[in-house]
Amino acid sequence: MDEQLDKLDLRLLQELQKDGRLTNNELGERIALSPSQCSRRRTRLESEGYIRSYRAYLDQQKLGLDMLVVISVTLATHNRDNARRFSQLINGLPEVLEAYALTGEMDYHLKVATRGLADLSKFVNDVLLPHESVQHVKTSIVLDTLKTFEGFPIHVPGSWHGESTR
Repeated sequence: MDEQLDKLDLRLLQELQKDGRLTNNELGERIALSPSQCSRRRTRLESEGYIRSYRAYLDQQKLGLDMLVVISVTLATHNRDNARRFSQLINGLPEVLEAYALTGEMDYHLKVATRGLADLSKFVNDVLLPHESVQHVKTSIVLDTLKTFEGFPIHVPGSWHGESTR
């Protein structure tokens, strides 16, 4: 964490992480600052890259994306060009929600949303497996989501460590 952030910056980030639609008036009420001070701090945190964007979180089921899958991928060869080709493939696939390069047995883990088994089969068999960069694919269907990302843990100095930041 950057040393330039004071307690008010951290509290502002906590609140915006919970609800990015907060107005400067609402934000000021929550962290005991004037709306103009909140506006200046928010603008600075945005320009310094602490706040990267604001998004709406959509309902996966209402969109018909009933299946969430974790796919582990092993590359055919391990070199920079093959990794670049795989990255280009993944970045062009809207079904891939998140992708991580890993150490260990598998090279990548993908978090993928599909409408069901037929779409998953097409995705694996028609998109991933035929790609020149891919050697092996292992899929795991998510049965239940125990926790989803709700924001990064932000500790405000002087607050209790066990206190929720959400």
